[in-house]
Amino acid sequence: MLYSNKKINSYIIKSTFLFWLFLLSSFGSSCQETLLPGSYQKQNYLHHLTNKKVGVVAHQASLIQEKNGTKHLVDFLIENKVDIQSIYAPEHGFRGKADAGEFIKNQQDSKTGISIISLYGKNKKPSIEQLNGIEVMLFDLQDVGVRFFTYLSTLHYVMEACAENNIPLIVLDRPNPNLHYVDGPVMEKKYTSFLGLHPVPIVYGMTIGEYAKMINGERWLKNNIICELKVIPVENYSRDTTYETSVRPSPNLPNAQSIALYPSLCLLEPTVISVGRGTNFQFQIYGHPKLPKNNFSFTPVSNFGSKNPKFKNILCYGKNLTQVIRPNQLELKWLMEAYGNFPKSNNFFLKGFSRIVGNDDLEQQLISGISEEEIRKSWKSKLIAFKKIRKKYLIYN
Repeated sequence: MLYSNKKINSYIIKSTFLFWLFLLSSFGSSCQETLLPGSYQKQNYLHHLTNKKVGVVAHQASLIQEKNGTKHLVDFLIENKVDIQSIYAPEHGFRGKADAGEFIKNQQDSKTGISIISLYGKNKKPSIEQLNGIEVMLFDLQDVGVRFFTYLSTLHYVMEACAENNIPLIVLDRPNPNLHYVDGPVMEKKYTSFLGLHPVPIVYGMTIGEYAKMINGERWLKNNIICELKVIPVENYSRDTTYETSVRPSPNLPNAQSIALYPSLCLLEPTVISVGRGTNFQFQIYGHPKLPKNNFSFTPVSNFGSKNPKFKNILCYGKNLTQVIRPNQLELKWLMEAYGNFPKSNNFFLKGFSRIVGNDDLEQQLISGISEEEIRKSWKSKLIAFKKIRKKYLIYN
């Protein structure tokens, strides 16, 4: 794959260096206390699993660090004689190899032989039959703090199924790489879907453990039921902690930069614009064959995480965002620039744009030429109300 912008090659070197620097700072630094996700704290949850039939909601980032190296949570539990009955897999599957939206079949894990039940597609919520015999459920997914990242919806349906079947749920909390801000339009009820089930903004500034507490506390489960919930908090973690996951939380979020830009660039997904799927810089670049020609271009091809990307094998012109500083707000400027530079005789917005945004206002605001300042003002009152709700469920200072 060829890129006209030569800076991308240096970005590969830079991101590789930052990745190893992160590993050293997370696991080997003697200058600060080591950050410990919930799964690492075996003394706080293994005793709850003793002599119990256990279900595990996990994916490729459900890891635990031990002295002899990193291993998957499921492998660690088996070594500790935990009786795992079933693994429940979110979007992208247990090993995290499926494209976004790709149908995943129920199967057996090739390494352990344990049955894997897909919680994506038509079967988003574990059925009574799929929970048969389960006495406690363990949940460990690496979230990225964005409303339309579907692991939140998986959490909701797992909590609901556990509540209906009197199964306690233990959430092994993990840091949120986008914990540092709250922004965007709050989801309106008529646009709820698997891409967003709750009245929260696009970026909500909570860990998945805090969010689970909010689902319970706000009675968002069906019929106002409550799940018996225990959260194992992250140790040595605060809202000022900068965190980068060492494993892709999904196939098209390959690094810290993609995760940081994902909330903003995903607004371009339900438009005609490509956000880099089919390249090595997913959610770090954007473009379209009809955008003005400039010194940056890319050609999407079939690759890991995107077998049939938008504009496959077609040259796109656009913008390289691999070097921009991590945002402290939901950035609208890239959406507004792409819309402003796209030929007006062509349709820009695709079906599903309002579902991602959470309302039908933003599309009309852009079409009407309303300023970014005015758009942000239209979110303000609901954001303030959400922050008051959110505050009740925060675990970390």
